[in-house]
Amino acid sequence: MAKSFKGGIHPPYHKNLTKDKEIRTASEPKEVVLPLSQHTGTICTPLVVVGDTVKVGQKIGDSDKLISAPIHASISGKVKAIEPRLHPSGSKILSIVIESDGQNTVHESIAPFPPLEKLTREEIRKIVRNAGIVGMGGAAFPTHVKLSPPPEKKISHIIINGSECEPYLTCDHRLMLEEPEKIILGTKAIMKAAGAINGIIAIEDNKPDVIKIMQKLIKGTLNLKVIIVKTKYPQGGEKQLIKAILNKEVPSGGLPMDVGVVVNNVGTAAQIAKTLLTGMPLIDRIVTITGSGVKNPSNLRVKIGTSIDFALQECGGLQGETGKIMFGGPMMGLAQTSVDVPITKYNNGVIVLSRKEVTILRDDPCMRCGKCIEACPIGLMPNFLGDAGQTSNWKRAKELSVKDCIECGCCTYVCGSERLLVHYIKLAKNALQNKLEKRKTK
Repeated sequence: MAKSFKGGIHPPYHKNLTKDKEIRTASEPKEVVLPLSQHTGTICTPLVVVGDTVKVGQKIGDSDKLISAPIHASISGKVKAIEPRLHPSGSKILSIVIESDGQNTVHESIAPFPPLEKLTREEIRKIVRNAGIVGMGGAAFPTHVKLSPPPEKKISHIIINGSECEPYLTCDHRLMLEEPEKIILGTKAIMKAAGAINGIIAIEDNKPDVIKIMQKLIKGTLNLKVIIVKTKYPQGGEKQLIKAILNKEVPSGGLPMDVGVVVNNVGTAAQIAKTLLTGMPLIDRIVTITGSGVKNPSNLRVKIGTSIDFALQECGGLQGETGKIMFGGPMMGLAQTSVDVPITKYNNGVIVLSRKEVTILRDDPCMRCGKCIEACPIGLMPNFLGDAGQTSNWKRAKELSVKDCIECGCCTYVCGSERLLVHYIKLAKNALQNKLEKRKTK
């Protein structure tokens, strides 16, 4: 029986547009824009200047802070500019702009690493860190930090997240079908780096083709198994996977490592394997380009820094009257104001919706139906959190554990009053974070 968690929803999945589309590699862009912040944590400092010639895989940005990840050139060519450019977050971030020379020349430092069995835990962590690998499921947390728990946090289980519960997105599904060996190698590397005995690849039961392949490949592999989880949103959340699979609850304000678990996306595992096998850092990724507004919905491997516009043109361009373009899935994705925004390490989807598909929420008063409480996968009370955010009652929001909200959008989805619940919750979380940062600087 497929494992699951309490709460959650079943939105229309719309995966048929691309689930049978094989991954194809996009053309080489003439220009890439590489934000120096493509990760949770400290922004990188440029290691190049305008006019420099760079090669594929060359490190061009880095930071000495623990929670950060270096940036690498995804194409070869000349550094055209280092300036603030529009970022998927909606703000302008210092970015390195590279103009392609059309040669795709690989940096001389790029070379395969020794086999996994010859690498130490510390060497794997260093390789992952230097390759700029982050959570590729959308979280963008630097992976080397996850693989370096404090000595008192003993990791017993690694969970590789193959749920892909967000509607529309199928890039992980295709990756699991087409490159399962890399995911398994990456999983073994993660297990070794974190010192974990047990490895689990979690796959939703709406992907029987993937389940069959993975089970066949890991048959007889000690301490590595496939666990089937129920198709439900947000099944791919770290806390939801841990609860469903291991029946462990991450404490309020805590992290998975507090219960002896590290969770990584299948894309992250595959990238670790790719880096070990080739030496190439994270310079490209698979993105699902989909929605009714795209002429040829596709799963596309693109160079990091490629613009939305370029990726859309690779899929035949837009069709019909565009209502919204967003990065990520429709539940947790971010709407974009321009097609000139670059695709970064953590952008797993570009969705184009028609004007008819875009709904403007009414934001009526709460009718106290309790549907949001029933749907919340964390067990919070989104109705009262929404009230606190709407009235700027930050103290009340803190009392209601607003920081535990994962912003999955289930509450907004089921709300009969069409309240902007996630919006108000984000306001409260940001206000509390700003207050904390102000206290630290005093």
